[in-house]
Amino acid sequence: MYPNPGRTSRPRAPCALYVVVFLLFPFSLAVAGEQQSLTLSDAEYIALRDDPGVAASLARAEALHADAVADARLPDPKLRTGLYNLPLDDLDISRVPTTQLRVGIQQTFPRGDTLKFKALRTESQALSERVRAHQRRGAIRRDVRKTFLDVYFQVKAARIIRSSRRLFKSLTEITRVQYGSGGSSQQDVLRAELELSRLDDRLIQVKTREDLARAKLSRWIGSAAWRRLPKFLPVLPSAPDEKDVLGHLEKHPEIGIRSAIIETRRQSIAIAKQQYRPGWTVGAEYRMRFGDDPDGSGRSDMAALMLTVDLPLFPEKRQGKRLIASRKQADAAFLERDNRYRQLREQVVATTANLKRLNERIRRYDNRLSREARANARAALEAYQNGTLEFTGLMRARITELEIRLQALKLRVDRLKNRATLLYLAVGEEQ
Repeated sequence: MYPNPGRTSRPRAPCALYVVVFLLFPFSLAVAGEQQSLTLSDAEYIALRDDPGVAASLARAEALHADAVADARLPDPKLRTGLYNLPLDDLDISRVPTTQLRVGIQQTFPRGDTLKFKALRTESQALSERVRAHQRRGAIRRDVRKTFLDVYFQVKAARIIRSSRRLFKSLTEITRVQYGSGGSSQQDVLRAELELSRLDDRLIQVKTREDLARAKLSRWIGSAAWRRLPKFLPVLPSAPDEKDVLGHLEKHPEIGIRSAIIETRRQSIAIAKQQYRPGWTVGAEYRMRFGDDPDGSGRSDMAALMLTVDLPLFPEKRQGKRLIASRKQADAAFLERDNRYRQLREQVVATTANLKRLNERIRRYDNRLSREARANARAALEAYQNGTLEFTGLMRARITELEIRLQALKLRVDRLKNRATLLYLAVGEEQ
């Protein structure tokens, strides 16, 4: 065959290029996999960056700050105009001397220092929203940490169960071989298969809890919650001292929110007190007259000055009741702050005590229980192989080792979750 003169031939890539691409492809996949992993710091960053609640609180704070500026200003003046004393029989504006065109302006002055206290009250509400945004950031960081640890525990537990399953599967095969040669009973084979099936069911339960925890985590970080987690346990800052946390607990954002609410109630009391003072409205009018007087002289224009005063003559049923209501609301705000302070103090004491006991248990697991469980499992296997231990005892030893490994993992995860709670309660951590 002759080459087609209308088609240009493409240069072929050298074979060495394909070899390089083939060798580097697994490495590129590994690097991409590492980039797709989700660390705890990544989860915190995404959650704090994308949370709409913090942005909403800050937006409300800005809106209230703008309202506070407006609340400190006097009401807009009012322009009044009208044609007065117009005769209806002929509508002649120059025939009757009392016909006037009036143009006036009025300005109202609220009672006492009401405007100042209204502005202070609105500014206190803005402060409450700013502190709420601060508190929400800390709560998000705490909740993301706990949920991330829940996901990590289920992932790590699944790995532990899979490793134990491989061991149980090998024991099942050994038991079947021994049963074929008369070295074990059928009950041993059935027991081994039963434990293997129970591990499979337990693995499904762990994966279900992992999916639920990831779904909860996705509330803050979206699809990133389904990324692969690192193999190692996350690291959190060290837990602060109980006395330090309790000493600064009054500065906690949750207390700050309620303190701002108390300040708002105080300004409401001040506003209610100002209602006992009179309010003022002043005005001025220009009155233009039409036509001439009977003597032929022109009718002079007129002016008017007006003053309107609010007279709180019977304050018992209105101003007095509003003052009582404002004071009761302030009392309720004080009590709510005190109640929340007690709840936070209880959390600090309980979390610190729980952390202390968790540390003791972890040391016991590290120093004794985990090592003893592994030694017991090895000894049980040797005894079973030597014919001095029944298969039931071997299964019990292996199951105990599995439970000890899972419990040791849970203790470490629980310690970090309690530390996350204590860090939230501590004012010193950057929110």
